[in-house]
Formats: sequence, structure tokens, C-alpha cells
Amino acid sequence: MLSNLQAAGFDPQLINLNRGDYQEEFGTATWGNTQFTKVYLGGKITDLDPSAYEAWGVTNNFAQFREIACLTIKHLASQGRPVVVGGSDVIAESQSYLAAGATALVLDKSGAANAPIMDYVLGRTPRAELSGVMLANNNGTQPSPRVKHALYPQDWALPDISVTKQCLGTRYKGVPIPDELLPTGSIFADLGCDRKCDFCQTPKYRVGYRPMSPERTLQWYKRQKEAGAKLINSASDQFLGRIIKKGGREDILEIMQGIRDLGMAFFWSNGLELKKATLGRGINRKEGMNLIPDEELINALWGWDGKVGCYLAYVPAERPIFGQENYTKLLPWQEHCEMLKAIARAGVLYIRYGVIIGFADDSQETLLRLEEAISALYEDLIAINPAVNFQVSPFTISPIPGTPQSDHLRSSKLLRFDDPTIFGNLWTPAVDTHYLSYKDIANWQMRLAKIGKSRYMEDGSFRQVDIF
Repeated sequence: MLSNLQAAGFDPQLINLNRGDYQEEFGTATWGNTQFTKVYLGGKITDLDPSAYEAWGVTNNFAQFREIACLTIKHLASQGRPVVVGGSDVIAESQSYLAAGATALVLDKSGAANAPIMDYVLGRTPRAELSGVMLANNNGTQPSPRVKHALYPQDWALPDISVTKQCLGTRYKGVPIPDELLPTGSIFADLGCDRKCDFCQTPKYRVGYRPMSPERTLQWYKRQKEAGAKLINSASDQFLGRIIKKGGREDILEIMQGIRDLGMAFFWSNGLELKKATLGRGINRKEGMNLIPDEELINALWGWDGKVGCYLAYVPAERPIFGQENYTKLLPWQEHCEMLKAIARAGVLYIRYGVIIGFADDSQETLLRLEEAISALYEDLIAINPAVNFQVSPFTISPIPGTPQSDHLRSSKLLRFDDPTIFGNLWTPAVDTHYLSYKDIANWQMRLAKIGKSRYMEDGSFRQVDIF
């Protein structure tokens, strides 16, 4: 965002409200039989001078932070300066942000709408026709909600060193990072997806799948290194989307080797689609799918030699028997286990195993079988790689706004809460199943999280706001 606006001729400044140790209450929520106080932690919102800049931009991707974002918008708009707001939750639930005082909402994820809307709110003639935005006006006229010409990641402006340094970090929740791998950077080397999953907002953005070239991707990694980053959060969960196109496998291998040649470590914070790391690349051919692990590709993606390569891998879990229909894009259980064993052999230091529970058909029996299967898989993995730290992340199903899954959960009458601070937090169950209450699901979360020696979330931490 900063580099996009800077390249457009603006002078953007980053104010990271996550930084700081100030705490402030902003409401209450009752979960179970307990009333909890909502508290935000970080920078104090009202310490910001609303007149300090000509215009403000606020980004929020998650429903659980909606109230905090709206408090921020209300404060920043209090002296008449325009506030432009974007992010996944903003696109899905626009009225909440308009009611808070936003001047305009950005509905485009590619970056193409940013410069024209900033021109507009600053009283200048927009450099291009407004599109991919929503205006808070009262005359009923609106630009096209779909941007006219979406940008490709290949054309995203490379950030300068000063911008990159502002965006470096020092931690990743639940994983100790040694000093020699600090600070951390982050890269998103593609946009969109070639899939249409019912729990995901991405298909509604209608951008298809747009990856950076190997050369451009490595330019971003090099810039991170120049800014001092040692460990890079590769946040794309569709990095392997490249593989379905001709030459895509070679592009992936080139990128991964290039990162190692730079002497850098990386981690996959949102996981990769394991089916695409097979010899069949996840393509359903007439003769069927070849689900044998692609060992060369796996070593490139998840290999770790103690200094460079993959430090941590989030891996989406599978269901052994019950609930497999909810995981149709993933591998069957036995093939899934073989893939995890191949990843363990590659040497990755941390595996964060993300399993979603709380589906409508989940019961005591299905979750017992899940626990047994994950425990057996864990034993197999540490037998292969005793150094691997295996963490189970038992997320609860959530009505992510703007998705078919959200519509289904609401129509099923199993959703017990309509507070975004609760249902938007993947660690706080808000949905009953046909057999278990949301409180039962919470108990299963804590039980599953105890598998293995490494812990992502300790007991008692599940009510905290931070989802990462």
C-alpha cells in the first residue's frame, strides 16, 4: 500500500496501531456464562491528531477487529479530514464502515483504485475514472464497484528501503524466532486464486489468479534483505497456483533457489495447497490424479538446513474419515499423511497443523477419531524428523462475512453469536453443531492443541483477540 501510493506521487506515512502497550476497554461480550471485557492493545487511538494529515487511510481485513477499526475511523473523521478505508471485512460489510464516518471504501484488492480515490478525496481531478470504490455521498450515484483495470502483482511498485524498513517485524505468534533471524519481513507474490472455496472471500474479488514472475518475486525478496530482513513471511496460500500453467513448476523451483541464494529464511504463514505439490500437480486428468509427492518440489518449498529455507510451515489439516466432504480440495487422508512425511523429511523446523472443527456434523465420535489420527500422524513425523516442532492449531468454523459458508451458517440456525469480536475470532467458538455446543467445541480446541510437545496456544489463551 505504501509503495503503491508513493509511486503515485503521494507522501504516505505508516502509523501502526498494533505497536505499543496501551490498553483500553471498548465494550463487553458474554460467552458461555462469563462476561468478558473487550480491550484493544497497542497505540492509543485518541492520541492521533485527526488534523495531522490531509487524508487518512485505514485497513482492516478481519471481522473481529471491526469495532476497533470503526472507533479509529470515527476519531480520524472527527475534524473533517477524509478517511479512505479498505480491506476484506470492509468489502464484505461496507455499511458498518460508512456509518463510522468513512469518506470512501476501496473495493478493489489489486491497488488500481488507490491513487484515483486519493485524488478525489483530496479535491483533485482523479487521474483515472473512479471505479472499484464506494463513496459516502447522499446523491445516490456510485462508481462501478468493480475496478476497470485491475493491476497485476508484476506491476506493483517495488518499495524503497525506507518503506520496507517501516514494515519489518520482530515476532510471530506462538513461534520463538532466534535473534539471527530477526527482523522479519513479508511478501505477497500473487493475487487471487484459481479455486472457489465456500469459506473464502477471494472469489468475489473476480481477479482470477495473478502471480509475479520469478524475477519480480526475487526483486521483492532482495529489497527485504537490503532493508535488513532475515526471515520472510510468505503470506500467499496460493503460491502453488503457478504450477497449473506451463513452466510453472520451473518458476517455483527458480524462486525457491533464488531465495536460498540470497541466504534468506522464509515461512508459509497461510499454508500451501498440498495437492499441487504432487507429481500430478492437483490436475484431475482422465486417468485420474497422480497424488505421489513431488520430492524435488517439496524439498524446495519446505527444506531447512538450519540457516536458510523453510523455518515454519502452516499446513491445512485433513479429516481421516468423518467430514471429508468439507475438505474436498485437499488430499485424501492416506495421501495427506504421505505428504506430511515428505515435508518432515525436508527438514522444516516448525509445522503448524491447522484443523477446523465445529462443522455441523461434528460429534464426540468424529472428534475422537480426529484426535487419534492426528496423534498417530505426529508420532510418525517425529520418528522421521525428531527436531520438528509440531503444533496443532484447532481453529473453529467461522461465518467469514461475504462467503457462502457465512450464509449457510446463518441459515442453519447454528450460529449462536452475532458479535464480530466473537464470531470473527477463529479461536472463539460461536457455532453449535448438531451434536455439540459451542462450549464443547472450545473444550475440544484445548484438547487437540495439546497434541505434540510444541504449543501454539496454551490453556486459557483462547479468548484472546490476536488470531495469529
